[in-house]
Amino acid sequence: MFFTYLRRELRRRRKAALVVASGLALGIALVIVVNSVSAGMGKAQEKVLQSLYGLGTDMTVTKAAEASAAQERPRFRFDAQEDGSGEEQSTDHVMVQGFQTLASSTVGEVGEQSGVADAVGGLSLQVVKVSGEFTRGRFQQDGGQDGRSGQKGGPGGAQPAPEGRVQGGGADFDVNSYSVYGTDVTEPELGPLTSSRITSGRTFKASETDAKVAVVDSAHAKEKKLETGDTVTVKGTKYKIIGIATADSGDAAAHLYIPLKQAQELADAKGKVTTIYVRATDSQQLDAVKSGIQKNVAGTTVTTSADLADTVSGSLSTASSLATGVGKWLSVAVLAAAFLVAGLLTSSAVSRRVREFGTLKALGWTSGRVTRQVVGEAVVHGLVGGALGIALGLAGAYAVTAVSPTLQAQLGGGGGGAGGPAGGPGGGGMAGPVRQAATKTLDVALTAPVSLITIALAVGLAVAGGLVAGAFGGWRASRLRPADALRRVA
Repeated sequence: MFFTYLRRELRRRRKAALVVASGLALGIALVIVVNSVSAGMGKAQEKVLQSLYGLGTDMTVTKAAEASAAQERPRFRFDAQEDGSGEEQSTDHVMVQGFQTLASSTVGEVGEQSGVADAVGGLSLQVVKVSGEFTRGRFQQDGGQDGRSGQKGGPGGAQPAPEGRVQGGGADFDVNSYSVYGTDVTEPELGPLTSSRITSGRTFKASETDAKVAVVDSAHAKEKKLETGDTVTVKGTKYKIIGIATADSGDAAAHLYIPLKQAQELADAKGKVTTIYVRATDSQQLDAVKSGIQKNVAGTTVTTSADLADTVSGSLSTASSLATGVGKWLSVAVLAAAFLVAGLLTSSAVSRRVREFGTLKALGWTSGRVTRQVVGEAVVHGLVGGALGIALGLAGAYAVTAVSPTLQAQLGGGGGGAGGPAGGPGGGGMAGPVRQAATKTLDVALTAPVSLITIALAVGLAVAGGLVAGAFGGWRASRLRPADALRRVA
């Protein structure tokens, strides 16, 4: 009897049912879209952080450069050649990039701390290469004289200085700067190289701890026209390219990756690292692990992924704030309004059905049975609204993913590099190519993934909306008396 009466009443009041279901559908759809976009924002920020840290890294340990420490300024010396020789000269200057170095033994100390699953060290270097032709000028006397004829001795027999000018000579050179990262090849699952995938060749083998091999970033390889099997020369040492790596998102951590021991030899930093990459046993206890490392390993600075996320700015940060703040409050407000409207419409429908419910009570229906009938109708309205809302929400999330708007994320730099002020006369200035950029800008495509939890939340909201509306109507229906129906008939 319940389902028969329910089906008949829904047919009779299809317009009212559609209005209630549409209001709930709008609120539920908005909740799905906002939650999906927020999840997409979280994944976008993870991609940004992974492009710097690498996959699996929860925090990094460094030694920040002291403010009073004198910065090393690169010096380049060249011998002038005879004009027309065409001989090219070049020299490399390798510097530790960004931070002071830590002893390699610090990696072991960090790895022994409570809550640390694994720790691996790396060395970041900056290479500045100056190459070109430097020719010596020639002194030409005025009047074509050779400096002896027509000259009269001065007092005491001293010869006067010849008059003339220097012709020819000069310099034509190029400054090339690129970054090199020394990676621990025995720990391939941690470090910046994990944020790139090998698209040509292979990665390092665990046995190549001191091999003269290199992996090159694809963008740098394209610019310099490098391929697998070619060689690159750094400070006179030739390295064979065994692989080309492409960053999964944003820019690569370095232009060139070589074994850690080789990087230490190039920078004359044996037994030194600049950064220690740490994986925690429990990602929910990062603050405790950070505090333990700072307390037990003196002279270190620990940066977690959450700390780095706080430095993210740009359109990604703005959109994330809107999605988590304004978007969620807006969805809550719309959903609350939909619940209220559904309740009021159901209560109003009960008022128009006084004669019906009064007659049913006169025929023997109890107040509880009437209330269950009203609540059942309202729950069906809610389920219909939930189905429509899920369909609209999935369509909205699909539209966001299909468009994939590009957001920019700007990350604050991690300290200056080793570069000083501009170089000397003719040097063209060394500040630009040597100093590490203060900020790093990455482009990230936004998606809106819909999880099963979000769908379950939508179904729960649909049932809750029906129950709220049914509570309004059921309370009103339970207060009706058969006498009210008889007065309406009269």
